[in-house]
Amino acid sequence: MAAHWDVIIIGAGTAGLAALREVSKETDKVLMINAGAYGTTCARVGCMPSKVLIESARALNACNKLQGFGIRGGQHVAADIPAMLQHVRELRDHFVSGTLKATDNLGKRSIPGLARLVGPQTVEVEGETHHAERIILATGSRPVMPESWKALGDRVLTTDTFFEQVSLPQRMAVIGLGPIGLEMAQAMAYLGIEVHAFDRNASLAGISDPEVNKTLRAALEKDFSIHTGEDVALHSDGDGVRVEAGEFSVVVDRVLVAVGRQPNIDSLNLASLGVPLDDHGMPPFDATTTQISDLPVYIAGDANHHAPILHEAADEGYIAAHNAMAEKPTAFPRRTPMGMVFIEPGVAFVGQRFAELDADAIIGEASFAHQGRAVAAQRNQGLMRVYASGKDAVLVGAEMCVPAAEHMAHLLALAISEKLTVQQVLRMPFYHPVLEEGLRSALRAIAKQVPCNDADLAKCGEFRIQALD
Repeated sequence: MAAHWDVIIIGAGTAGLAALREVSKETDKVLMINAGAYGTTCARVGCMPSKVLIESARALNACNKLQGFGIRGGQHVAADIPAMLQHVRELRDHFVSGTLKATDNLGKRSIPGLARLVGPQTVEVEGETHHAERIILATGSRPVMPESWKALGDRVLTTDTFFEQVSLPQRMAVIGLGPIGLEMAQAMAYLGIEVHAFDRNASLAGISDPEVNKTLRAALEKDFSIHTGEDVALHSDGDGVRVEAGEFSVVVDRVLVAVGRQPNIDSLNLASLGVPLDDHGMPPFDATTTQISDLPVYIAGDANHHAPILHEAADEGYIAAHNAMAEKPTAFPRRTPMGMVFIEPGVAFVGQRFAELDADAIIGEASFAHQGRAVAAQRNQGLMRVYASGKDAVLVGAEMCVPAAEHMAHLLALAISEKLTVQQVLRMPFYHPVLEEGLRSALRAIAKQVPCNDADLAKCGEFRIQALD
């Protein structure tokens, strides 16, 4: 006899845990099914272990800059890479343990195994059938790995295996220059590893603004070689791997493949839902409700590939749970889009991207090459481009590669979410000396292109003196 539940949640990652938290407020007749290791992608193989390694690499790189501050001895500091990787795993395990506690008390309401849909209200797992009023699909994603590259065995790594390495070799290639690829490439370069990075696309980190992309590339090429615009081929070469891209060829010891992640939906039997699937096997769903067609099935987080970022996955888990327990689905307004890459200079986008701008959009830019606080901190590189509506000077978006990008992006996200004009933001105080004065310079560049009341502090201009601006 099939077991009956109010809600079945398939997947115990970020979206699944967020859904579990919300559904559990209404009912205890909830079943969680999870294939593979428990613990979120972020905590286990994603944002948290990568940031631990990045912080270690930055600490070493900071020592290499000490002489510029008049401090001697930094050149004698060396990386103990095995110790660093052990530190990464220890903190990783600590972060994972926190996520595991969320499912500890489920008991028989948690089943490890691969779930398979048998319709919009029925699931098979481990030879048993379970029926539910609602089903939430939160199966997450996995790294993309071309089949031909798998033959190279452990010489080719993904983020699922990278942090398990006892040490790292002297020569590494990174394939894929999105957020993870760039972060790991720079971190390894800071650790003294020879790094060669490749991508078939010319844009780095998903940046669509050509000026920001050009500035970012120039900054990163100080740390490692970058090769873009060509298909990449990998071949066995003795104990190493030969990487070829166009006319460029290099032999490395290991390759990190970071060409993206794909949703874990292929084993779900989504065809049983009776709705059309696209070329990637994805069913139609509403991003504001997470509902698949008009079925009692919801798809959230990396599984739907709509916005594969942690806070978005948490939001979608909440939305899916709310609608699974409601008589009628609610369409939730989504947050202002935002993304970050934790390199130096930091990369961020917020709101509309350059590629999405209307023809009459106003652009203000600011270089950080001579920004006072950035110079003092030896972080004076990068470019910020801020976008406003040509109709009313309301801020709509930005792309940047600048120091403290993560903080700049949050300030702009607040302004964009509140639909503030450039004049309204310029009326706010900017203390001196701070990196945020660079943001003010970009806003002032927009303000010069729009009318403003004379009795308005938004018109207070720059000194054009490095120490004061």
